[in-house]
Parts: sequence; C-alpha cells; structure tokens
Amino acid sequence: MRRASAAVAVAAALVLVGCAGPSSESVAGGGAGTAPAGGAEGGPSTPVRTGVPELQVSDVAGGFANPWDVGVLPDGTVLVPERDGRLSLLSSTTAGATATPVAADFSDLLAQGEGGLLGMVVHADFADTRRFTTCQTHVEGTTPTDVRLITWELAADGASARRVVDPLVGGLPINPSGRHSGCRPTLAADGALLVGTGDTARGAIPQDLTSLGGKVLRIDLATGGPAEGNPFADADNPAQRLVYTYGHRNVQGVAVDAAGEVWTAEHGPTTDDEVNRLQAGGNYGWDPSRGGTVGGYDESVPMTDLTRFPDAVPAAWSSGSPVEAVSGAAFLSGGQWGDLDGTLVVGALRGEKLLFLTPDGVAIAQVGVPAALDGTYGRLRAVRLAPDGALLVSTSNGSDDRILRIDPV
Repeated sequence: MRRASAAVAVAAALVLVGCAGPSSESVAGGGAGTAPAGGAEGGPSTPVRTGVPELQVSDVAGGFANPWDVGVLPDGTVLVPERDGRLSLLSSTTAGATATPVAADFSDLLAQGEGGLLGMVVHADFADTRRFTTCQTHVEGTTPTDVRLITWELAADGASARRVVDPLVGGLPINPSGRHSGCRPTLAADGALLVGTGDTARGAIPQDLTSLGGKVLRIDLATGGPAEGNPFADADNPAQRLVYTYGHRNVQGVAVDAAGEVWTAEHGPTTDDEVNRLQAGGNYGWDPSRGGTVGGYDESVPMTDLTRFPDAVPAAWSSGSPVEAVSGAAFLSGGQWGDLDGTLVVGALRGEKLLFLTPDGVAIAQVGVPAALDGTYGRLRAVRLAPDGALLVSTSNGSDDRILRIDPV
C-alpha cells in the first residue's frame, strides 16, 4: 500500500468506466467535513482553475481498524469513529497528523458483521455546543435491540465525550448478524439530518413505511422528530413521519449538491449498485418480498422494480455487474477543483476505487476513476469534503487503515 504523497494527472488518469444513467435492462431486470457540498467557502485566496487539475494524495494518519466516517471540527481537528467501538481525534487534516483516543462509553455497542459504530455527523453549531451525532448498533445485555442515533458532547480538551441525547432516534431495525445496518448521516442544506439506512436483509422492510429500515430519513437534529416539510409528516405512525424516501436496500452514502439536492449511494445484491437522486416521498423500487408473496429475502428481484412499481424512481446510475459495493459519497466544491467542481465522488469497497461521477440533471452523464485511487489503497469507505475543500477518504481493510487527503494541485 502506497503511503507517500502522490500527484497524478487526472486528465490522463480519469479512465471512463460508465456513462449516463443505467439501461432499462439494468434497472428493470435486475448508495464530514460534514457540511453539505457547497459549504466550502471560496475567497481571494482560493485558486480558480479551468480544466481538470492534478490530484495529490496524502497519508494523514493510520493504525485504524475500519474507520467508518470522518468529521472535521471547526479548529481543524478530526473525529474518526471505528466500527468496533473506538473514537479518535486527529490533530489535523494534513499528512503526519497524530491520533489521540477519545474516551466514550460504547459498552452497549453491538460490533458484529456490518454493525457497530458507523456514520457520524458534526453539528453545524459545534463551535458553541461541541455536539456530534453517531449511528450505532445497540444491544441490551445480550439482546440486539436496534440501530440508533446518539448525540454526544466532546469535552473541551477533546479527551472524552459524553452522551447528551440517547437516543436522538431509536428503533431502526437491526439484524443480529449486523447485515445491512446502513446508517450514514449527513446534514441537508436546510440543517435537517439526513440518514440513509439498511433493510437488515428482511424482505418486507424496504416497502413498509412504518419501518425505519431501507429508507432515507429526514430528522430535526434538535428534537429527533420529523423535519419540517417531510412528505409523510401527517401520518398516524410516528416512524413514517421521519421517512423521506423508501424502497432502498442498503444506503451507504448520502451527499448534498450545491443546489441542495440529495443523492445517495446504495449497495445492490450481485448486480446494480445504485446512485440515486432523491425525490421527497419517492419509492426506489427494492422489494425482496415480492409484495409479500414470498418469504425470506429474495435477492433475485430488480434493484428498481419498474414492473411492480411503475412510479418508482429510476436510478441516476447503476453499476451493472459486477457491483462495486459503493460507500461514502461527497460533492467536490470550489474553484480550485476546476472542471471537477460539482463532481460526485463515491468510494467503493469491493471495487477498491474512487468513482468520479458527473451529474447531468437527474442522471449521471459520465463516470471516471483516478488511476492513483484505483486498487492502490484497498477498500475505500468514508468520503467527506473538508471545510477547506480537500477530500478526506478512509480505507476499510480491517487493519492499519488510513485516512487519506486528496487535494487538487
């Protein structure tokens, strides 16, 4: 694994691997800096480029085990949650940063399979409140209970964190094996908390509007209730009021573009990972129960079943076969990125690469892969834009995992 900084000419290294939108066969036959994209502020010192810049990949820090996310704090330090229940504070976002453990009580964490300490989001008012929210799988005694969102307060010295809202939202379904735990939080442009969830490999959950699994939720970060304007805000069931979109399999990435539109990256079964542009109240067509007519979890159904659900929202992009196991997602933002400004970057676990996707309205027009991030670092999970416009990416190989920084040069 390369650990030195490397500059690469993206104009030559962005190899095209896809084009606009999935074919009809693919769809019908058959996924922070935690500020929204567009939050990186430009100014007189921000370079503005034309064309495609080179990329410099720097090794910020290592020694982690499956770091699920990154959250840049206002002072430039970085919180890093690890799946097995560890939290660290990096001294900076630059190469050679030091990592210090943050003492926090994760004694009720179920670290099993795909479950554990998962995504996190730093609150926009962190400078005043020192609050952040995590997604994690929860166990009571020996009984797996739910996936939940917990809000924490980081001590002034950064050495410890205490729970202040536990849970902010509970009751997300859980699989004792940890399968399809999902749970990636991101702040929307209006400050609402967006959370992508997994279906826990249970066939009826994605289409069940009273379940929080297989959904994207939209939550009031202060109260844990439904954010204002939610599409099912008047529903009798309190869980349904939190639902923004449904019919998802296992949402791993949630990103917000400069216009405030929400995009997700989602795991397919043996084919058709998806990138979706969300429509409030939209059904994204995953139904492994076949309308409740079959038991178990029938993964032979299409990711977006336009036969069963003619009004389902088609994917903006689909991987076809093989799947990439897409993960975290973020939009590049700022004049320093040149022609890459506005590009959606998605990490791939199985594919061991970064995908650079060019949106065109509701579809993806083009997909490229930088050679320096194609198989070089193994599985890539977290993808977040730092406040200074740099891209932060985590590896997820299980041992000596790294936090990488990607800059245009």
